[in-house]
Amino acid sequence: MPDGGAVLPEMLQSDSSDTFASKEELGYEPRSSEEKLTSPNANDPSLPPVDKGKDAWLFLAACFVVEALVWGFPFSYGVFQEYYSTHEPFSGSGNISVIGTCAMGIMYLDLPIVFGLLRRWPRFQRFATVGGLVIMCLALAVSSFSTKTTHLIITQGILYALGGSLAYSPCILFLDEWFSRKKGLAYGIMWAGTGLAGVILPLVMQWLLNAYGFRTALRVWSVGLFLLTGPLLYFVKPRIPVDRSHKPAALNFGFVKTSTFGILQACNVIEALGFFLPTIYLPLYARSLGASRTLGALTVILFNVASVFGCVLMGAVVDRWHVTTCILISTIGSTISIFLVWGFSISLPPLYIFCLIYGLFAGSFTSTWPGIMRDVKKKKATADPSMIFACLAAGRGIGNVASGPMSEALIQGFPWRGSAGFAYGSGYGPLIVFTGVTAFLGGSSILGRRIGWL
Repeated sequence: MPDGGAVLPEMLQSDSSDTFASKEELGYEPRSSEEKLTSPNANDPSLPPVDKGKDAWLFLAACFVVEALVWGFPFSYGVFQEYYSTHEPFSGSGNISVIGTCAMGIMYLDLPIVFGLLRRWPRFQRFATVGGLVIMCLALAVSSFSTKTTHLIITQGILYALGGSLAYSPCILFLDEWFSRKKGLAYGIMWAGTGLAGVILPLVMQWLLNAYGFRTALRVWSVGLFLLTGPLLYFVKPRIPVDRSHKPAALNFGFVKTSTFGILQACNVIEALGFFLPTIYLPLYARSLGASRTLGALTVILFNVASVFGCVLMGAVVDRWHVTTCILISTIGSTISIFLVWGFSISLPPLYIFCLIYGLFAGSFTSTWPGIMRDVKKKKATADPSMIFACLAAGRGIGNVASGPMSEALIQGFPWRGSAGFAYGSGYGPLIVFTGVTAFLGGSSILGRRIGWL
């Protein structure tokens, strides 16, 4: 999610050999034909403007909705998990949680492959949005006929994730063309869609499940997803037309060897190990405090509301400040809220305050990715920002998938219950501490900057 990633190439394009070293001396490799075609700094006056204008903002609005609908459904899986666990024909079945893990984890983990294929053959990028939408809708429709958990894992989990990756990827690939100076803000606005969907979709799905059952709920959402997303795909288009005669460009993953990417990616994975846990366990913790099912679900809703504002604000800030400073802000707010607010919450009001603070700061962590992409691009001028994004997403996917079994081990037998004070003695103490430690270590990149590794 880069901002200003073209600063170094612009400098290298200067004709003044007296002022600047040659491209060869700086180790700069000539851009491929594809890179030239997709450069966000193409100055053809016949093209729509960058960072402004009706076309750019319509594109961003369409991406906001696609983000909300594609990612909002797996983020709402908790509602389905509770339903499947308590209703036939799935009650008592194992691996119900695997459905949600597959849906979200695969969408993160397969992005380097999907991005790589679409970058290599860009003429298929617009077709990917349509094809992905069709796959998602078919997966949901077919899943409504499921009679076993395995059926749901294949359809609602794996197939939905593959379709979602295809439908979502062009939004990221094209955004780099439409926005340059305001790139961080654009990413923040787009990602706020997931937070908004996280407020609305669980309520809608809960009502559909309670009123009509899972079969009707999945069929209704399959149709609704197509009707809501289909018309918007017209606006998810590249700013710069693709030359169909160009040869496929070779993918360059040389950036993964840089210390900048290595440190920031390590922090990204560590932060992800704990990030997802509060949204999974907060409703259960609220129920342990005597909350009703509705008041328990309010914890996740508050988190998602706050994350909408956090994503937009962090997106605006990362356009102006160094990425490690932005990560540090997210880290400080997240860590303090976990240890000092959640850790001492033995009633609902402070728990709700924690949800708002955590959503505002932790929910904005991914909005620092444009800054990461910008800094990696500075170290490796030939790096493709979209592939940096894909690798960061895969790193977050690793944390997402690994956090599930780790969290179950942390609360097995409810350790520390009665032997520690406040929330730490509720049985969720190790989970709280683990979440806080990973949030803290996720901000370690500031040390790398001080040492000079970034």
